[in-house]
Amino acid sequence: MKTHAQAVVIGGGVIGCSILYHLTKLGWTDVVLLERDELTSGSTWHAAANIHGLHDVSNITRIQNYTMDLYNALEAETGQSCGVFQPGSLYLAQTEAREHQLRLQAAKAKYYALNFYEVDRAEAERLHPLVDYDGIRCIMFEPSGGNVDPSGVTNAYATGARQNGAEIFRFTPVTATDQQSDGTWVVKTPKGDIVTPVVVNAAGLWGREVAAMAGIELPLQPTEHQYFVTETIAEIAAMDRRLPSVADRDGEYYLRQEGKGLLVGAYEKDLRFWAEDGTPQGFGHELFADDLERIEPNMMRAIDRVPAVGMAGIKRVINGPMIWSPDSNALFGPVPELKGYFCCNGIIPGFSQSGGLGSLTAEWIVTGEPHLDMFPWDMARFGAWADKDFTKARVGDQYANRFAIHFPNEERSAGRPARTRPVYEAQAAMGAVFGLNYGWEHPLWFADSPGVTDINGFTRQNWFEPVGAEARMLRERAGIIDISNFAKYRVTGAGASDWLDAVFANTMPKSVGRSCLTPLIGVRGGIAGDFTVTKLADEEFLIIGSGMAERYHQRFFSMVPRPESVRFESRTEAMCGFNVAGPQSRALLERLTNASLATQDFPFMRSQQITLAGVELIALRVSFTGDLGWELHCDVDDQLRLYTALIDAGKEIGAGPVGSRALMSLRIEKGYGSWSREYSPEYWPQEVGLDRLIKMDKEFLHKDAYVALKDRAPREQLSIIEVLEIDQADATGGEPIFLPDGTPVGRVSSGTYGYTVEKSLALGFLKDVAPGAEVDVMILGRPHRGVVLDAPPFDPEGVRLRA
Repeated sequence: MKTHAQAVVIGGGVIGCSILYHLTKLGWTDVVLLERDELTSGSTWHAAANIHGLHDVSNITRIQNYTMDLYNALEAETGQSCGVFQPGSLYLAQTEAREHQLRLQAAKAKYYALNFYEVDRAEAERLHPLVDYDGIRCIMFEPSGGNVDPSGVTNAYATGARQNGAEIFRFTPVTATDQQSDGTWVVKTPKGDIVTPVVVNAAGLWGREVAAMAGIELPLQPTEHQYFVTETIAEIAAMDRRLPSVADRDGEYYLRQEGKGLLVGAYEKDLRFWAEDGTPQGFGHELFADDLERIEPNMMRAIDRVPAVGMAGIKRVINGPMIWSPDSNALFGPVPELKGYFCCNGIIPGFSQSGGLGSLTAEWIVTGEPHLDMFPWDMARFGAWADKDFTKARVGDQYANRFAIHFPNEERSAGRPARTRPVYEAQAAMGAVFGLNYGWEHPLWFADSPGVTDINGFTRQNWFEPVGAEARMLRERAGIIDISNFAKYRVTGAGASDWLDAVFANTMPKSVGRSCLTPLIGVRGGIAGDFTVTKLADEEFLIIGSGMAERYHQRFFSMVPRPESVRFESRTEAMCGFNVAGPQSRALLERLTNASLATQDFPFMRSQQITLAGVELIALRVSFTGDLGWELHCDVDDQLRLYTALIDAGKEIGAGPVGSRALMSLRIEKGYGSWSREYSPEYWPQEVGLDRLIKMDKEFLHKDAYVALKDRAPREQLSIIEVLEIDQADATGGEPIFLPDGTPVGRVSSGTYGYTVEKSLALGFLKDVAPGAEVDVMILGRPHRGVVLDAPPFDPEGVRLRA
């Protein structure tokens, strides 16, 4: 066995083999895959291997369609059959909410030129005559849906990789991964050691164990999962074509043809966890004992819909393990704390995603960044707070609700609270309804009394009016927003200013008390982040950024060598913050401090260290609401004291607490972008209006990448749209946008109702559409006429912000 390689992939399932294959397609041919047993061991070999193209997240739709298109090309390239069957898939909606979901997916399919469309009952009965369509509100058809052969696909990837120069070693378990002082890795096996700069953990059921060798704890938990195959069904045997699969997610089962019978699988409520303390090393191609009673309710719904299932005998039952992340999405990308260690774990619909995930992982390894924004699947979205208890609770919820609709703004309660701050109980007593942000509980909105929970749906729900009251209170008087979940960093020491200048694209503040907004540039020249940097003292800076991206941003901060004299520390857990904003915010704060808050003494984009309500804190004259306001950052031990004082002072002027949903409405009224929605590595600075903050008279991280694209015309432009036709629903993000003639021109990135401008609003990316043009925003999958605005509807000149 060789002793050195460009990369070592651990795990010979479909994902590991896909990554190996795609590395070779990008020119890395000196690569190795190590498999502890035989290829496909673990979860791959017994998968139902269904394939489908549509997903609620647009970039996942892209990678799934790439994967489906790849299989036939892979067969031709390698000569290895992938066992591709594509008779199509029928998607059934029994409820209004499911119909909304399917119609929105159909609109996205039209935008991306994919084949997914509605069929009537007569056509559905022709396509699949065994289905009883009574009670079905809407039927969609995906002609390319179907299934593949798990072993065939895996071996096709492996064959293609070998043909391109890669090597695969079966029956070669990895016993250790040791990182050396130069950053390279020694991957140890009983057959010898391999030195490599890149390790890829694609170990499937053993992802936790392989990660532990490198000192990483991945939030993964296996469960059992069952499907069964019927005996031959006479009607199928008499057909000269293959039946389409059936996605009846309201019925909580899946169904497709297998041989001359049917395969039926279910995600039951009475689930079973497996291997909670670690996946057995000797496990390979084993299965668990049948336990069909657990999925009997799902089976009965399948029989009601397809009576032939109930009249056929059961030929075989597959009960095998699957391994899940807390949100059922992949744990994907480089580990921020380690150099050269990549993960691709916890993939559930592996045969719909294997090609896309393999391609993007290889692209990340070879080029430094994937071309698609995969932050929702980035393994950095979880931290140490996602412990075993949290992971088990969330996996249980994800499994039992696998086919439930994930509604816009939905917050699931399983495993929570994971992390709370001192004001949590006080906020709960005030009626706070909480959401989860990188493990932290934070108020979404405030109900009239404690114990109220969200009602979820595609249309306006129980929080719509209370959120409106909060937004109007802030715009008319003042509001107090908990912003403790913002990421906070402190940089100190000789050379701190120079180091920050080398990281960020804007010039760092030169004078104490000044702040600046600055982009962080990605590997390809896009927006990797946006930050507020404040100079507190000579060579001392406070940085405020996205809380949910804190671990993600570690990768970028580590890309610029930091002098030993410069200290960089996260203060997110040690500090808390509140934004007090609105036209009377100055009056509210002046009740609690002797510091002058007058504009001439405390102008916009300035900071001071002041005492307020007896609490020493850092006050910044900025506000994400677009209104007059201050951010107040204090030590965590002072949070409750400060909050109590702010709430009490607010009562005297009719001000009170405001949650993050109202903040969403307020910032969209002002046209402000937000990380992971409007700002991401996919978007160029000139497309989102951040190019004005980039200073070309200095060096900064990935400047060369930005220079290569800075003079290009925007491919599309961030715009604000007023939706004129409102039908109890607002845009939320992801909705396609068309011209009235049906030409696709863009998509929504954020949407909400602007309570204080009384407009339904959407931020979105548009191609070649000028202000004043009319467009159709596909809310609920149906066209809603809107007009592109030439300026944000709230305070476009920034008069209130600088008052």
